[in-house]
Amino acid sequence: MGHRRKAREIALQVLYQIDVSKIDVDEAIALFRDNFGMPQELVEFSTQLIKSTLDHLEEIDALIKNCSEHWSLERMSTVDKNVLRMAVCEFLYCDDIPPKVTLNEAIDIAKNYGSDNSGSFINGILDAMYVKLWGKDED
Repeated sequence: MGHRRKAREIALQVLYQIDVSKIDVDEAIALFRDNFGMPQELVEFSTQLIKSTLDHLEEIDALIKNCSEHWSLERMSTVDKNVLRMAVCEFLYCDDIPPKVTLNEAIDIAKNYGSDNSGSFINGILDAMYVKLWGKDED
């Protein structure tokens, strides 16, 4: 497994913890690090992804709402919602990561951590978002 994949998984777990327990971002990162460890090569990207997602949460959530017909954020599972948030953050603020890579990573992580339907759910919303952001189909 690549370093960025593992960093994304850490970011998902920390964002989940923040979403559920409503604790401060630095406290959540420290709790994760102290209990599970964070290899140094993963710290920078995972921390950047966590903080950037939270810093731009209002904009990210608005885009997700706009692209998720018949699904409010409140109805989404915590895992799916945070996978989407991370992916949208990468779409908007990580210029060095191709959108197709972000899309594939989000789908794979959703399949591993979410429900049986999470992969297709994430795929549908992120495909719609790609078209909205860049005006063309990813394929």
